[in-house]
Amino acid sequence: MNKLLHIIASPRGEESRTLKVSKAFLDAFKKKNPSCVIDELNAAAEALPSLTLKMVSGKYVLLGGKNLTGELAEAWKPIEKEIERFLSADAYLISAPMWNFSIPYTLKQYIDLIIQPKYLFRYTPKGVEGMAKGRKMLVVTSRGGDYSHGASKSYDFQEPYLKTIFGFVGISDITFINAEPMDALGPDVGSQKVAEACEKAKKTAASW
Repeated sequence: MNKLLHIIASPRGEESRTLKVSKAFLDAFKKKNPSCVIDELNAAAEALPSLTLKMVSGKYVLLGGKNLTGELAEAWKPIEKEIERFLSADAYLISAPMWNFSIPYTLKQYIDLIIQPKYLFRYTPKGVEGMAKGRKMLVVTSRGGDYSHGASKSYDFQEPYLKTIFGFVGISDITFINAEPMDALGPDVGSQKVAEACEKAKKTAASW
């Protein structure tokens, strides 16, 4: 493995419980893979490109099976830059707390930027083909409540969405480490769940 892209969607920095678990993974991962480059993309801090009218117009050109030219091709350069960065990695770590049963808006913006026709997926006579095959992904989350079972499980739109959207582009090897509940049962339970998630993260790194 040559490069791991760490996509951060938590704005809390050192106070982030999600990032505590991700750090446990990365510390163990670096020991096992000392030559692997860790590229950190902080979607909560970096100024990601905003989708303009020309960018969206370009997407419809691509969906129609044509190539971008002129002003549309120029407008797409910021998108292509993010896509190239994504595809340059062999594996991914996504650090994303649950917000309102789903993902932070910065992560959604990033996903909407990179998942584009002719770049991460294409239409074939046999259907849609993902173009990011053969890559691994670990998603670390923290949730205020416990959405792992029972009636609350139906409120989890985070894990199903991320599995679906990245599976759509060909990434089928996706592991989730969900630290939960962080708040619903008090701070002591929350701290215990973070510690348990950190241990799971270390074991996951050992298999990478």
